[in-house]
Amino acid sequence: MAIENDFTHFDERGGARMVNVGDKSDTKRVAVAAGRVLVNRTTFDLIRTGGVKKGDVLTVARVAGILAAKRTPELIPMCHPVAITGVEMDLRLNEEDLAVDITAETSCVGPTGVEMEALCAVSAAALTVYDMCKAVQRDMVIDDIRLLRKSGGQSGDFVRED
Repeated sequence: MAIENDFTHFDERGGARMVNVGDKSDTKRVAVAAGRVLVNRTTFDLIRTGGVKKGDVLTVARVAGILAAKRTPELIPMCHPVAITGVEMDLRLNEEDLAVDITAETSCVGPTGVEMEALCAVSAAALTVYDMCKAVQRDMVIDDIRLLRKSGGQSGDFVRED
């Protein structure tokens, strides 16, 4: 049974495969992803004042995001190892929404993009916030993880409209 669609990670029989990027040109590629962790007032105040017993939540989550970006191919089966040239993590306390807002920007020069690395960075940072604060609050919500924009490569630029 032949599969005819735009999914590049399936062969003609519908089996999973890793796309060959060997013939693609190296280009500068950048991806930005975002997400958030919704917390209650007590947890928010503890993060802000440094009162979480496990340590500085935002700093540890920032480092976790960077590490996750570098280890993405070990987590996502069809991801190529990418020589990342930079990872920028931004974690901000959003008092109005009682949230930790997380943004990751990843960059490389290579034959494939770094969208998954940016998304993994945000995900790991959010999970780290949860892990560090779970003793205080178990009902935190990790929310709205999404790609905001990407540039470079054959498919061109993408900017989220919403």
